[in-house]
Amino acid sequence: MAREPVLAAGGIVLRPEETPLIAVVRLRKRNEWVLPKGRLDDDETARVAAEREVLEETGHEVSVHEFLGTLVYESGGRSRVVHYWRMESGGEQVRGLMDDIRAVDWLPLEAAVERLSRGYEQAFLAHVGPLALEASALARLSRQPRARKPPVVERPRRQRTITPAPDSAPAAILPDETRFVGSEAAAAESFVAAMELAPSPPCLEAEPFEAEVVETEIIAAETVAAGHDGPASAPRGRTNLMQKVRDWLLRRAA
Repeated sequence: MAREPVLAAGGIVLRPEETPLIAVVRLRKRNEWVLPKGRLDDDETARVAAEREVLEETGHEVSVHEFLGTLVYESGGRSRVVHYWRMESGGEQVRGLMDDIRAVDWLPLEAAVERLSRGYEQAFLAHVGPLALEASALARLSRQPRARKPPVVERPRRQRTITPAPDSAPAAILPDETRFVGSEAAAAESFVAAMELAPSPPCLEAEPFEAEVVETEIIAAETVAAGHDGPASAPRGRTNLMQKVRDWLLRRAA
């Protein structure tokens, strides 16, 4: 009938320094260097047992952090299962070592691996040691006060100058278009002047009936426009038409 395995717990104990150091202990009977660990007492959890055993074998109070792994090996015809946590020493040694421990030493990771007497513990520490160092470094960084950010200086904002829109948009001036400015009387004079300077339209041949109607309109226009001055060089029909326009605009302006 197979014997039940022995349950134990211990720690990879770090001393935080510029170069972190790891604790290894020397057994009195076998004169071997091993990692600090020990069996669980009745009704004791593995984590509690790990902290207690490390205090007894190293003489240092420790803080317990992440679980690192489990080492299983054969010793004395029985399987032994050892759970390990990352731990950190709180300072100086606070109590004497238990009778089974002859000495404790603090070494860098590589030196600690070489100091261990058992191959399976060397392989275990070489595997989980870098993880413990990295976790410890990250924990120290998180405890450091963060640098305060410089206050943000707001630059004064430029004041925008808003030009109010005119009440009415200026009229577009098209080619050959005359714009009247001022009173309606002035506009009438400008329009008449433009009409006088414009070239005369070409004479078109028309039917006798249409020509007679045009002649009649011109004579009537001359009679109505009697007494008004006009350009001497302007044709009679154009002069009378311009006079009509001038009179109409002047009456409207009045």
